[in-house]
Amino acid sequence: RSVNIVAFGNERDGFSEDNQQPSLIWCYLGRSALISQIDSSLSASHVGNPVFTEYQACVFGNVRLVVYDCPVWDIFDSDWYTSCRLIGGADIIVIKYSVNDKTSFQELKDSYVPMVKKALNHCSVPVIISAIGARKNGVPCTCPLCTSDRRSCVTTSEGVQLAKELGATYLELHTLNDFYIQKYFGGVLEYFMIQSLNQKSSEKMKKRKKTQKCHRVQAPQLEQPEKMPILKGEASHYNADLNKLLYCCQCADVSFCPEDLSTAVEAHKIILCSVSQLFMLLFGVKSPSDTHDASLVQLARSLFVVEEGDLFPSSPCAVPPCVPPVRVVVKDSVFCSCLPDILRFIYSGAFQWERLEEDIKKKLKDPEKTEHVLEKVKCILKTPGKLTTVKDCRSHQIKRLYNTSLRLFFNTPVLADVIFKIQGATVPAHRAVLVARCEVMAAMFNGNYLEANSILVPVHGVSKDTFLSFLEYLYTDSCCPASILQAMSLLICAEMYQVMRLQHICELYIITQLQSMPSRELASMSLSIVSLLKKAKFHNSDCLSTWLLHFIATNYLIFSQKPEFQELSVEERNFVEIHRWPSNLYLKQLADYRNYIHSQKCHCTVM
Repeated sequence: RSVNIVAFGNERDGFSEDNQQPSLIWCYLGRSALISQIDSSLSASHVGNPVFTEYQACVFGNVRLVVYDCPVWDIFDSDWYTSCRLIGGADIIVIKYSVNDKTSFQELKDSYVPMVKKALNHCSVPVIISAIGARKNGVPCTCPLCTSDRRSCVTTSEGVQLAKELGATYLELHTLNDFYIQKYFGGVLEYFMIQSLNQKSSEKMKKRKKTQKCHRVQAPQLEQPEKMPILKGEASHYNADLNKLLYCCQCADVSFCPEDLSTAVEAHKIILCSVSQLFMLLFGVKSPSDTHDASLVQLARSLFVVEEGDLFPSSPCAVPPCVPPVRVVVKDSVFCSCLPDILRFIYSGAFQWERLEEDIKKKLKDPEKTEHVLEKVKCILKTPGKLTTVKDCRSHQIKRLYNTSLRLFFNTPVLADVIFKIQGATVPAHRAVLVARCEVMAAMFNGNYLEANSILVPVHGVSKDTFLSFLEYLYTDSCCPASILQAMSLLICAEMYQVMRLQHICELYIITQLQSMPSRELASMSLSIVSLLKKAKFHNSDCLSTWLLHFIATNYLIFSQKPEFQELSVEERNFVEIHRWPSNLYLKQLADYRNYIHSQKCHCTVM
């Protein structure tokens, strides 16, 4: 440990005859009881006319004291670098002047104090200003050649003002005796020495702690768990399925013919009735008394004639699949010629009105006939009592009029031509919808199977509620499972009938529900994730089974404590152990870190 002191200025009176007066620094070093082993030397580069004297000694027993005593201020003019180096390395700065040398004080104040400020550069180095000597109150010189009063004294207020400018401590030493040197000047200087040593010790301790912190055992970094496989949803093909039904003509139960019966266009009552009140009237789903718009009844009678049975049969009962389609004669020949385009427009589900306009214009090539046919279509599709004008009708307007859908016919006997028997209950349905939306049922109702010619079809291996949810999806293209277990049951049913999009919807539902569960709920829930995993694998739900394995591995600390964890196969257990989070390596590093923290008897900043 060491303390560096730099002293500037001359404490002797320049006009005094006593030039052998010892310096302030030398007096202090020689008289202080705390100083020992004093050694002095002149600056090597200025031996002839030394700029400063270097003293080395011991203070407080074992602290090295280095003092640079610069009696002349010329060092700032002749060697700015050395002066800056001395100030930069100083722990304490002492500025001395004689109270009887006003000229030197004024030069110090005007020229060198600004240089000292610049060299300090806002450093917090304590500065002691020592005003030395007893003031001589002689008569000032009256010689006219004198430009200044060299014998005038530096007042106390001037010294204090100088100390304020430098933020220094001001001392007046009337004589260099034991009292002023040891107790007055020495007491202040030794106070600043102790302050400097304490500051250095504090900085050294901070540096040591910082070094120890850099070299201490670092807390292990917990990496993020592996990203789980992303399950992408499948786009809806609801409209395409219904449109495909028109072209394949499976399960057609109505045939439109011109009056000469030369051609026939087949369609499906359930599809037509889902989009038009007029077709509900035509096929007996509604009676004329149920309709508040007489124009629809009039349009139905003027445009169509049902050959078999009454125009409005009393009850729409289910018919066996062997019954031929109902023949409907279209009285309007122009409308009948455009019927394939109109049916394609209805079956598309998108209601692309502009495309229908273009198709009919190309076919008829007559504006009046085109307008006539489009007017009929608009009247067929309109909602009774809501549309009084059909001028400038566009696709988005037609969509707003389409307030009925296949949902109206879900789980109702109206127009039903098949009945499922499940768990002692019956569920009515429509072959056209089932065939369009499910390839397995399309094969079942159109192949050499018993169901193809039966109205009553038994269903096994599925609960009634699950099967109803399955049928609801076929009719509406949407499903809302109430729980994870219900979603898994619906997924199994979707896999059994090979409806892949519904299977993906159920997978996404299960994944979303599990991901949203907090750890506490996962730990306490009775639902077995391993059981879900086995069901997903058994029913070929590869995406879900892979995701569930990653989910178990990511929440290893939770699921490894459950009894069901032992039900994992060897292959599954190996996968979970490899991808577990947190990993075995991290837990080992964490245990080592804890042991280190306890061995160091310090507080852990991580745990």
